[in-house]
Amino acid sequence: QVQLVESGGGLVQAGGSLRLSCAASGRTFSTYTVGWFRQAPGKEREFVARLTWTSTNTYYADSVKGRFAISRDNAKNTVYLQMNNLKPEDTAVYYCAATRWGAPRNDRDYGYWGQGTQVTVSS
Repeated sequence: QVQLVESGGGLVQAGGSLRLSCAASGRTFSTYTVGWFRQAPGKEREFVARLTWTSTNTYYADSVKGRFAISRDNAKNTVYLQMNNLKPEDTAVYYCAATRWGAPRNDRDYGYWGQGTQVTVSS
């Protein structure tokens, strides 16, 4: 069983940066693939980035590629999402999710979810 808690969201001006954290409980978390997703008001939840447990396999949505970076510190059971050059269209609730199986980009393939953290980017 894995429990996830996101933090680090907030209000930032366009062009600014934030770093989201996803802290996990569970001894085997280091073997899970972790993904970040986001959901803006009135829109479906969308994939942002994911990272396998070895940290060698990352994948980003085209909309964030080159601006966001996902990383993990297995010793701290924490996954990070560094977000740079933020844009108003990045405004959303950001969720981290975990799965033991594969390296999916579909939210239906993730079985563990955090409660979300709000990111608001002002223009």
